[in-house]
Amino acid sequence: MSQPDLSPDLSYVLTRPDAWLSGVIFASPHSGRDYPDWFLRETRLPVAALRSSEDAFIDRLIAPAIRHGAVTLAARIPRCIVDLNRGADEIDPLVVRGVPRHPLNQRTLAGLGVIPRVVSQGRAIHDRQIDRAEADRRIDSCWRPYHAALSGLISQARARFGQAILIDMHSMPHDALGHLQGTRPDMVLGNRHGLSAAARVSDAVCGAIEAEGWTVRRNSPFSGAYICSAYGRPAQHVHVVQLEIDRSLYMHEATLTPRADFDDFAARIDRMMGRLTSLLADPAGGRIAAE
Repeated sequence: MSQPDLSPDLSYVLTRPDAWLSGVIFASPHSGRDYPDWFLRETRLPVAALRSSEDAFIDRLIAPAIRHGAVTLAARIPRCIVDLNRGADEIDPLVVRGVPRHPLNQRTLAGLGVIPRVVSQGRAIHDRQIDRAEADRRIDSCWRPYHAALSGLISQARARFGQAILIDMHSMPHDALGHLQGTRPDMVLGNRHGLSAAARVSDAVCGAIEAEGWTVRRNSPFSGAYICSAYGRPAQHVHVVQLEIDRSLYMHEATLTPRADFDDFAARIDRMMGRLTSLLADPAGGRIAAE
């Protein structure tokens, strides 16, 4: 049985199957929930409020992917300490002392930079700014190891299978889709409007989702964030798809506890991952054909 490979600084868990069959990677950069004592002493918020920014239980949902020959990578560090789906340079001057004010993207302006200012509902994490040295320490000890592991897996997949296919797994609040007209989708697939993944990969993901009876919408309201834009290079045979799952399908959002039918939902996710991994693998057991 495959065993978790813990990084030296415990910022992530990387689990490899006995035989990596397809070059598919399932990752969860926002499910970390190891809150160190030093952080809990510094924050103004209780753990229950901090956890509102987690993609709770996504790491549990992707864990069975190794049985299908896929690799899994899951964060241990919580998103409210350092956001692994942001660029290392997406630093909010309202959070980090001494950072020069510079043009910021909309995520950072909203307080959701690499060192977040707020959790859900705009609740401030700290009473005061942190030093630049502290920001750099978080980035160097947590952000860089995770991305070194991710980029290494992508390189290995390309070398072994001709392509790397990263499914970046997230969850979204049920209310995040309240403004949409028509039927509310169960999941949202983001591929940067085709820039981070080829159509055949996105179509395969949608097909695997729909085979389980779920509905999926593409690129609205989530088209993919830093990981999609930084790694998705379809012309170089690196495909990245971000998948957002409605949290209300498997958990109680107010209490961050699994629903009574969590195991049934998890079984459907397991089948979806198995179907997807099979679709994207060479049936002959070798290399995924280059496009």
